[in-house]
Amino acid sequence: MKRHIPNAITCANLFSGCIGIVFAFKGDLQAAAYFVILSGIFDFFDGMIARLLNVKSAIGKDLDSLADMVSFGFLPGIIMFQLLKVSDYSSEYLPYFAFLITVFSALRLAKFNNDERQTEDFIGLNTPMNTLFICSLPYIAKDYPQVIGSSILLLAITAITSFLLVSEIKIFSLKFNDLSWAKNKIKFIFLILSAILIAVLQFAAIPFVLVLYIALSILYFRGVAGNTGRVLK
Repeated sequence: MKRHIPNAITCANLFSGCIGIVFAFKGDLQAAAYFVILSGIFDFFDGMIARLLNVKSAIGKDLDSLADMVSFGFLPGIIMFQLLKVSDYSSEYLPYFAFLITVFSALRLAKFNNDERQTEDFIGLNTPMNTLFICSLPYIAKDYPQVIGSSILLLAITAITSFLLVSEIKIFSLKFNDLSWAKNKIKFIFLILSAILIAVLQFAAIPFVLVLYIALSILYFRGVAGNTGRVLK
């Protein structure tokens, strides 16, 4: 029975993503964002539970990617599509460029499943973090409608995030094998700083959290590489 628990949690991720898609199609992007967060919570715990129960499987890995494709690939594409629809765009075809996020999310997930370098950390921005950023935009639009209503900005965000998904930037994973400070210092620092930003800025903090995540990852892995080089010398 225990081998089915992680897959059940993964299915809950998929189920939440499907509900989020329904809200996104209706134009209720803020409600869709809550289901993205719920999907993210399930996505965080399915791997953790699998490791704790020692029940990893090829089916679980594939199921996780398929669920992520819906919750963190298709759903953010729809959200960006809806944002472009109400932006200052001049062409009725322009919003369809939003689904580049979906295409590059699929490429990112396919690379992850076949890239042996990504057993512990990521190469390229992970899809849940990218989706969380996209989902913050409707909330930011409430306070800054002219900024988020710019089709140029939204297309730039689409292009930049699509690039980051398949980039060669090494990003640390937020999944914990244990809770020791020594092994997870960079993760704890990131989570603490992110919590402070969110407490102060709420959803408007998410873009800053994304920049912080990438910046800390670059600094961390440069430091690791430098330390390795000194040891080899």
